[in-house]
Amino acid sequence: MKLSRRTILRGAASVPFALASLRTGALAQTAPATELPPILFVHGNGDYGALWMTTLWRMESNGIARDRIMAINFTDPLARTDDKVEQAGRSSTEDQRRELAAAVAELKRRTGAPRVALVGSSRGGYAIRNVIKNGGAGDVSHAVLCGTPNHGVFATDDQPNNEFNGRGTFLRGLNEGESEVTPGVAFLTLRSDGLDKFAQPDGRFIGKPGMPTNVTAEGPELKGATNLVLGALDHREVAFHPRAFREIYKFIAGREPARIAIVPETSVRLSGLVTGTPGGVPTNRPVAGAIVDVFRVDPDTGERKDGALYSSTTGSDGRWGPAQVDPAWSLEFVLTSPDAPTTHIYRSPFPRSSELVHLRPARPLGPADKAAGAVVIMSRPRGYFGLPRDVVLLDGKEPADVKAGVPTDAAATLRLPATEVGRNIVAQFGEERIVARAWAASENRIAIAELTY
Repeated sequence: MKLSRRTILRGAASVPFALASLRTGALAQTAPATELPPILFVHGNGDYGALWMTTLWRMESNGIARDRIMAINFTDPLARTDDKVEQAGRSSTEDQRRELAAAVAELKRRTGAPRVALVGSSRGGYAIRNVIKNGGAGDVSHAVLCGTPNHGVFATDDQPNNEFNGRGTFLRGLNEGESEVTPGVAFLTLRSDGLDKFAQPDGRFIGKPGMPTNVTAEGPELKGATNLVLGALDHREVAFHPRAFREIYKFIAGREPARIAIVPETSVRLSGLVTGTPGGVPTNRPVAGAIVDVFRVDPDTGERKDGALYSSTTGSDGRWGPAQVDPAWSLEFVLTSPDAPTTHIYRSPFPRSSELVHLRPARPLGPADKAAGAVVIMSRPRGYFGLPRDVVLLDGKEPADVKAGVPTDAAATLRLPATEVGRNIVAQFGEERIVARAWAASENRIAIAELTY
């Protein structure tokens, strides 16, 4: 068995399930796909498979065939408060184990491979460990756990049935024994060097300031695994950052990737799934009757160029697309979904095709939003905003609602007076710059500048 080691690496900053793969376009010819097992990517709590988009692009750019890299959408991605008690729109550890096991079986069937590699972010690592420990070890060659709170977000004698409790029933079951990994599967953990909001000794990051969590930055590590520390990356970046990609690829392939950068395609096709948040709970259940419009916009002003490139209404499967776009185009997606604000989502150019352009409407407008003329949200799905670590500017200023220190915020909100409806708003994170337009809140509209990196 591989012994645990700790290496400090300084980085830069239906059982219902759905698998999505990427199609069309030239692949970088660097390695035959058959040299690697198929890879299934597993998202975290409340998330969806779209977060793995840039990782899949990097895999493709290293010659991995698109039909051998897939991402699961858990039907109900948010965990229950008590794992033993049914909760509307939420999943148990057993629900996730069952869905992931079915996805593994499907990926094996599609590719004919005897085993697959699993890569999970945060809670996704729990499902991976659960599948492997409970009968699935023979189906899995590699398990990469990125920021997974393997010893809990907290470890106390309260809430014994909360899956994030390191002293709870679920994690004690996974961690029992001299080794915390299952023999026959190669395990890698990736963690932050102190900037993971869910691996902190003080409970203030989980809403309980001053409460000892009995968890440290080393919480994601496992006895018996290869344990790597990726420097000053946050909870999500240890899965989705280029630095994380390098370690994921190297561990599964047994060699360095030929490139880290994403190789653009000459023509790009985009499609995805429309989902919703009934009762404020994010799900990956398809939404029918949602209208998706896609516009090309000026990257410097956010203004539309001509009419819609694509327009359709979702059916019972919630799918939209494909929309044909140029890899140099900045885009605006307008999602008009039942019982939700009309959501204008501004995106940087898509360098490659994807079937993972999943769309969820913005949250309902609250009292402060309705009192404003317009609301613009800057969103970073694949990481958090770290101050002073990162350059984070919304309309030329550091957002007041982003806290300094350990990165905890993935969104910042700007509220504007009615006199500024229609104004262009610049969202800047590092080198990525998105220009959005302020839409009238009185029309139940909201704008999101959604960062890719």
